[in-house]
Amino acid sequence: MNVAPFKLERYFAKYEFTTCYLFSCSDCDGFPMSYVLEQATAEELQWWEQLRLGYTESEGSSLLREAICPLYESIRPQQLVVSSPGEANFILMNSLLQPGDHLVCMRPAYQSLYQVARDVGAQLSFWEPEPDSWRFDPDRLESLLRPNTRLIIINFPHNPTGAFPSPEEHARIIELAARRGIYLFSDEMYRLLTHPPQAEIPAVCDRYERGISLWGMAKTFGLAGLRIGWTATHDTEVLANILRYKDYLSICNSAPSEVLATIALRHAQRFIQPNLHKILTNLRLFEDFVAARPGVFEFIPPRAGSVGFVKLRLAQPAQQFSEALLHETGIMAVPSEMFEYGQQHLRVGFGRESFPRVLEVLGQYLQG
Repeated sequence: MNVAPFKLERYFAKYEFTTCYLFSCSDCDGFPMSYVLEQATAEELQWWEQLRLGYTESEGSSLLREAICPLYESIRPQQLVVSSPGEANFILMNSLLQPGDHLVCMRPAYQSLYQVARDVGAQLSFWEPEPDSWRFDPDRLESLLRPNTRLIIINFPHNPTGAFPSPEEHARIIELAARRGIYLFSDEMYRLLTHPPQAEIPAVCDRYERGISLWGMAKTFGLAGLRIGWTATHDTEVLANILRYKDYLSICNSAPSEVLATIALRHAQRFIQPNLHKILTNLRLFEDFVAARPGVFEFIPPRAGSVGFVKLRLAQPAQQFSEALLHETGIMAVPSEMFEYGQQHLRVGFGRESFPRVLEVLGQYLQG
């Protein structure tokens, strides 16, 4: 199977580690490993100190899967497979879809959510939001479904807009899939980063037997370097397919990463709360920044997650603006062209301590 270039990841690969300032990161600052170990009990520290660097269980260690289960209402260790999130997505698209199958995916979206399905040969329809609110209307989703629709892909909290459905809207999406027996794949990488006063929504895997939930350590927990995520579902065939493909890919996970992830999950709020506080603080700063520049930006604040999508009210396309900004200031901003969604928006990342300084430099640039 030929795969198309991953626009966003190639863009980050070109600039992320050489530029001065990052405006558009979707993750929060990575916690130091020392911080993870400081949270550990004596027993957990012993796991780390006595760790042997051999192969691990393909589905993920039993301790790690047990630590994941409290994040769900109905999931047990045998209903989880641990892998990197990107690997899980790649496997799911290849194992669930055949050429000619139809799927619906939200747009704008992280490219791998739909591109692998495209490359498999599936027919793709995009579910787009209302541009004045970023609301994804379930009625619009229903209108896109076909007799051969096999899969619906959703992502809440949404990257890049920060859209987040009400519990009623979320239940309606699940009902649309369940009524037709369609698989519902839910990218939940930003789960529990809900902004008050929004109501939390359940994981799809807790509400539908063909619901498949993807989550991991990168966004919510600020531990992207562990490369640990997991797929949760009650569908035993889906789980078996993930393991079957994984045997040809990573085979198993990094033993140190599994231990560090287990410790972090057992002390989850010590990672989630600092990240959420940072996100909300930076979001307030950005709202003030935008309000002072009505001729430059138009902004619908995110309802959840660590990112937002700001509209440029300038004549320049977003990619041209981003390239000039990078050249003049060293600020890397991700334009909407990377999401195949027009030429007017930039993604904003609120999870970094450096964000106030980035705004300071951006403000100076805009003053000219």
